[in-house]
Amino acid sequence: MKNFQTLIFLLLCIFITSIAQADDGMWLPHQMRQLNLKAEGLLLDPADLYKTDGTGLMSAVVSLGGGTGEFISKEGLILTNHHVAFGAIQRASDREHDYITNGFQARTRAEEIPSAGSIADVLERYEEITIEVKRVLKPGMSPLQKAEMIEKRIKEIIAREEKKRPDIICSVRSMYNGNQYFLFIFKRLKDIRLVYTPPLALGNFGGETDNWIWPRHTCDFAILRAYASPGGYGAAFHKDNVPYRPRRHLSLSLEGVREGDFTFIMGYPGRTYRNQPAAEMKLGFDNLRKRIETNLALIEFFETAGKSDRGIEIKYASRVKGLYNSLKNTRGKLEGLDRYRILSRVMERDNRFQQWADSTTTPRKDYAVILPKINTFIKEFSAFSDEDESLGAIVGTLSSTLLSQAYTIYRTALERQKPDARREMGFQDRDLPMIRQRIEIAERGYDLKIDQRFFQFALERLVRLYAGRLPKAIQEALPETSIAKISTYVERTYGTTKMSDPKIRLAMLDMTPAQLRSQNDPLIQLASAIEAEMNVRRPRNKEFNQRLTDLKEIFEAGLLAMNDNRLAPDANGTLRFTCGPVSGYTPRDAVRFSPITTLAGVIEKETGAFPFVVPEKLKELHRSRDYGTYADAAIGDIPACFLNTTNVTGGNSGSPVFNAKGEQVGIIFDMTYESVTGDYCIIPELQRSISVDIRYVLFVLDKFSGASHILAELSIVK
Repeated sequence: MKNFQTLIFLLLCIFITSIAQADDGMWLPHQMRQLNLKAEGLLLDPADLYKTDGTGLMSAVVSLGGGTGEFISKEGLILTNHHVAFGAIQRASDREHDYITNGFQARTRAEEIPSAGSIADVLERYEEITIEVKRVLKPGMSPLQKAEMIEKRIKEIIAREEKKRPDIICSVRSMYNGNQYFLFIFKRLKDIRLVYTPPLALGNFGGETDNWIWPRHTCDFAILRAYASPGGYGAAFHKDNVPYRPRRHLSLSLEGVREGDFTFIMGYPGRTYRNQPAAEMKLGFDNLRKRIETNLALIEFFETAGKSDRGIEIKYASRVKGLYNSLKNTRGKLEGLDRYRILSRVMERDNRFQQWADSTTTPRKDYAVILPKINTFIKEFSAFSDEDESLGAIVGTLSSTLLSQAYTIYRTALERQKPDARREMGFQDRDLPMIRQRIEIAERGYDLKIDQRFFQFALERLVRLYAGRLPKAIQEALPETSIAKISTYVERTYGTTKMSDPKIRLAMLDMTPAQLRSQNDPLIQLASAIEAEMNVRRPRNKEFNQRLTDLKEIFEAGLLAMNDNRLAPDANGTLRFTCGPVSGYTPRDAVRFSPITTLAGVIEKETGAFPFVVPEKLKELHRSRDYGTYADAAIGDIPACFLNTTNVTGGNSGSPVFNAKGEQVGIIFDMTYESVTGDYCIIPELQRSISVDIRYVLFVLDKFSGASHILAELSIVK
């Protein structure tokens, strides 16, 4: 009997180990054939995942410009995360219509709220164009010449494709640091409207306390709708637009998941750094440490500003939420750096690479010397980056809204003096509508008095952090840097600037640089001085970045060769696939987390104070066990969230989670705290992604909100 029990225990251990292995990459669609998905557990035909005619499952998954969404109806409904749609929710809200706190539901299509600034990009096809890009390169080119020729060629390719149809938007992305280039062609939908969002007590249940933490009970979802012209083209908001009809939309499954079930994800992850050499990764971690103090200071400023005024709090809610998210993510990465020996693991990989490169089987001699070259260059690159830090801060994290707008306006005016093909990417004719839209919607996200206070806060911080290496533009504006002198300068600047008038800002966008300078506006003058410095440094930035790319191109070519080409490229905002089973994990000694949470856990967490407030109606539904068809029969409750071993990162938020049959069973919204280091190095036993169960979403829509008109549009599989 004892031997039999021992055998069962060993078999169970083997089973748990086998199901807990995280997928080791974020794969491009054409790479999925390397994964043997049928053996992994996929039940549908892998060929149905991506089709070049736009009818594959992946065509239902869209990029929302920093997040992911998916079509869930033939009438253009898009499901995503509450936190992905948060900017749209915030811009629609004010003191009288606090949709952040109370949620929102459009009972008719006429009630749907246009979300200016939101987009949905639908991938139509992609193709490799490495030869087409690289044929412009000639022997003996300098790094700057090489960078400029590649940029010129990419712009030509994009212009050629975008001429074919007015709603096409294209991007060219490098994979493996220049070893491959791919052209991605999207249909851009620009009329996106808010349809439904749960109240904050559900959509952000647990708030920052639970953020990145398991167990999780957040019903993190929202619903948008995409509209198009009557002819089916992506067009800006217009009363005559009609709901967009996607070629593919998803079916939502009530079957649920169990531990060990095969699942997969498709979405648009932002950035990972797994293929970086250790020296570059260390530099990245050094920069993360600097970010923490700045984020804490910014959070304190904006929270204090909105403490006694809900209207101001609403205007800065999206920014504060993003800062908190970044702060906790950064802390998790830095804790994991030491706890899980991330740099040591990457250095061990680099050592294996060096041993392989030194061996007689290595296909290229330059592999053996590339890591020493990279290590030497990173020291030079680090010193160069430090010089740029203060200049980048004044137009980045420490830029007031009005200064940011002034800089955008002035930079756009300068670029428009050049032929379109010679402008910097981001400032071509194709980009001007989005630039104009950013100018227009800024009014919903800032308060003039708070912006003035922030401008002073930012200048004081710049002076404190970068004494002795302030940008020349700031030195000229502030010959004396006492608090009194800064205060006088800020009051004079905001007292005389015309930038506070949104109509004037839009009019300025059509002016030439000379016309802008003739306005004698102090913020335009400051923006002009900042841009003069940026313009001097821009060619050197390109040169340094190209030198680094050239070195890493050789390194990653070697990594590919060493791994028999089974190596996923780092995430870069392009469509990716990852798969893995539903699985709990053990984050520390004697702690084992189950992979599924329930509505009962929501009730258990209630404290009566934010972020653990449970709406009375939800408590009543739980007390009466009025679960409809959404309860899990095995657990007798509404499943809230679940874990799987897929690996995701920022940008994946809102991605659909599929079962083996290709039906949606969840929505990705987070990683566990122990998983955030997966951006740099996958640790399979810890790598877990967090999803809201689709049954919780449907339960809230039906029983909590009575949104039968939304449910009627959905394809629900029982």
